[in-house]
Amino acid sequence: MANSSNTEKIEALAAQIADRVYIDVAKWRLRLDDAHLHTLVAEQLYPLVSENAAVNESDVSQVLAGINVTLGGGRRQIPLIDLIPTGEQMDLLRILEEFQREL
Repeated sequence: MANSSNTEKIEALAAQIADRVYIDVAKWRLRLDDAHLHTLVAEQLYPLVSENAAVNESDVSQVLAGINVTLGGGRRQIPLIDLIPTGEQMDLLRILEEFQREL
């Protein structure tokens, strides 16, 4: 039953991320849900918010650096952190802090 609860929380976090965070490719803004990355990002970040410790920028950056985005039909992979503008990363941090308070 706890697993089902975590799944629901991850889905809720993914929904918040999907609406508010985007990647920038050649000045083209692609929301994470349009890029099909919001759930993966939520799954990777959820352990940070489920702990009692405060979420920090360094931990979020480390998670984003570990998520590779495939481009060009698999010809190249780029860490997600390189595609999310700094301001968006700060927005993501705020989303995580708000989400953690609501847990």
